[in-house]
Amino acid sequence: MSADAGGADAAIRDLAGRLRELAARLADPEVADEEAAELARRAADLVSEAGNEIDRALRESDSGG
Repeated sequence: MSADAGGADAAIRDLAGRLRELAARLADPEVADEEAAELARRAADLVSEAGNEIDRALRESDSGG
């Protein structure tokens, strides 16, 4: 595994951890609708970012880099 692949792995793990935190907060029945909407937007952004990291890691892997 290249150093970049390790970096991508760490970034993806970090994003997954942040998503778990958001999911836990969203599961709280005390979360107000406005906050839930903001948390959902943040989660969507993190999912998009994670998808980009995965795509980048796959391209680097395919190119041998």
